[in-house]
Amino acid sequence: MGLAALWLLAGVLALRQAAAVLRLPPDERLTDLETWIGEHGVLHVRGSLYDGDSFTGTPFSGLVLKPLTRAAEQSLGVAWTFGTLLLVVILGLVVARSLPGPVSRRTSLIAAPLAISLLVLSLPVRNTFTLGQTSIIPVLLVVLTVLPRTSGRQAGVLIGVAAALQPALLLFGVVLWLIGRRRAATLAGATFAVCTALAWAAMPHDSWTYWGHHIGGAGLGAPADSLANQSLHGLLLRIGLEGPVELALLAVLAVAVAVIGLRRAVHYAKDGQLLLAAAITGSVALAVSPTSWQHQQLWILLAVVGRVGRRGSDRLVWPVLVVLTMSLSRTALLPDIEILGHIGYNAPLLAALAAACVVPFHSRTSPRWNDPEPTPVADPAKSRFAWVPLLRFLKRPLSRPNLMLELMVIRVGYFAYSWIRAHAPDERSVAEGHGDQVLTLEGWLHIDIEHWFNAIVADTSWLKDFMNWYYSTFHFLIPLSLLAWLYLRRPATYRWARTPLAFATMLALVGFWLYPLAPPRLMGLGYVDTAHGPQDLNNPDFGALTKLSNQYAAMPSLHVGWSLWCGVVIAIVAPYVWAKVLGLLYPLLTTAVIVGTANHYVLDAIGGAAIVSAGFGLQYVLLGVGKRPREEAPPLSASMGTALARARGLVPGLVRQRSGEHDDAEPAGKDQSDAADEPPKEGQARVERHDQRV
Repeated sequence: MGLAALWLLAGVLALRQAAAVLRLPPDERLTDLETWIGEHGVLHVRGSLYDGDSFTGTPFSGLVLKPLTRAAEQSLGVAWTFGTLLLVVILGLVVARSLPGPVSRRTSLIAAPLAISLLVLSLPVRNTFTLGQTSIIPVLLVVLTVLPRTSGRQAGVLIGVAAALQPALLLFGVVLWLIGRRRAATLAGATFAVCTALAWAAMPHDSWTYWGHHIGGAGLGAPADSLANQSLHGLLLRIGLEGPVELALLAVLAVAVAVIGLRRAVHYAKDGQLLLAAAITGSVALAVSPTSWQHQQLWILLAVVGRVGRRGSDRLVWPVLVVLTMSLSRTALLPDIEILGHIGYNAPLLAALAAACVVPFHSRTSPRWNDPEPTPVADPAKSRFAWVPLLRFLKRPLSRPNLMLELMVIRVGYFAYSWIRAHAPDERSVAEGHGDQVLTLEGWLHIDIEHWFNAIVADTSWLKDFMNWYYSTFHFLIPLSLLAWLYLRRPATYRWARTPLAFATMLALVGFWLYPLAPPRLMGLGYVDTAHGPQDLNNPDFGALTKLSNQYAAMPSLHVGWSLWCGVVIAIVAPYVWAKVLGLLYPLLTTAVIVGTANHYVLDAIGGAAIVSAGFGLQYVLLGVGKRPREEAPPLSASMGTALARARGLVPGLVRQRSGEHDDAEPAGKDQSDAADEPPKEGQARVERHDQRV
């Protein structure tokens, strides 16, 4: 069933991507092919391919596309889209077939649908689908060479044709030469020369423009210093270097990356990891090329096949990092902060450099290849109900999770939360209608204190300033600080506490979507927005926060929800009574702040408490984990174990030395060595107390 679900997911993602392209207007579809589109929608090859600098391929790629000159644009769009889809499927199957062995049966079954799904979701393939790029063809040609039955002659021809489409891929010929397949390397160079010569004979003017004027395509397409160019050349231009200084530094860096990367590729190729060697070589080609556009960056995604990490929990860090880098936008990867922004802008290049030169992939001869240090886990928790937990196949990890992986999941999760909240329905009339419903219900329950309390806060300057500062500061500061403390000091409790927090946040998103609600400050009923001042309700961009989040996402209140989660966790883990009391007071104070600043209703606070309770309940039902887990003592290291063994041997000896006069009083007939091996009761008690402290 799981395998069928994976194949279904892969098919849905592929067809969805094809449908997304075909739904576009003809003038926005396959824009990279506009060079061949004539006035009446019929493809043509007249004049130079590089007149408008929109075409960035080699003259040989133009020669390959020349048979399409008789096709109409509409039919080409359909044929090209489904042809690209077919190439993606073939590439996924080849990648699954080329995994370095030995692989388990489960891995071999899920590899193909998982590879196809990741390829379809990646930005390079999505770019290829939309713009009509040919860049997936050279990747497929090279990956075909790593199949077990591909001969050296076939490998040389395939790499030569791929290099004719993308010249930087000649580096694969260098790798062939270095691993001893020199005949195949020579054939790759000869095939490249023949293909280039054919294009030169058919299109001499275009060939001179590409190879002579643009020096291998440099300067074609977008400016070289644009963010789309993820090469070392583009990075140096973006940081302000230019002229001879930039070229000299580029030459040094390119040579260093090529030497280090190709040596690593040769090492892993000889180790039998041919697909990883291809990914490393492709990453080197991306870094050293004058221009590396998004549709050419598929090599980085193939680097997920490398195994990294000493522990089992570390194995996911590198694949997740690569998949996120190649699937999400910059704003989704990192927050919009100036320092982090530069990393996000150059994330594909940094990932390529890491794969080529830095990441210590395991060799197949390494003891950690198939035997990483296991993550200690607990058996599924028992419950008073026979049907709890529902997910009995999941075991609860006991160790501290990998920090890098945890930060990536938190960042992507928060981005998804922000995106869904911002795109929730925000029609003013619907939100205000729901606000009237809330006020009516509160009046019936006699808890409609918002207007009265908001007036008190607005008229008391010190109280208003305190609540404004509290509202804008504590919402993120306290939960993040508590999560950090739990991660460092209570790893098992951290795992137990973060799950209901995630569940509660997801339930809040459902509430935002199904029940858009205008807060009191936007109802126009005399409430005072103490933080932002008067609001112009007739202006769609009223308020300072409208560009950051949906202002009609008030039910439930996550301010109260997150603060209640913090209060519950603090009350459980805090060692002192006063700390427990402060933890329980925190959600009550937060409720007073959100009502006093006219940002929420009392019922919003009740909704926030409800989703947190539901979050803990969901964790119990799904995982059977109701109570806080007991923190297990960390296992003794080897050095500590040796020291403890020495202590166990030294203590009895010291005791015997101090009470040596009693050694002669042993009963007759008892072996002296046996007596020496039995520690006195006092010494044994000391050892036991020492063990307990350790």
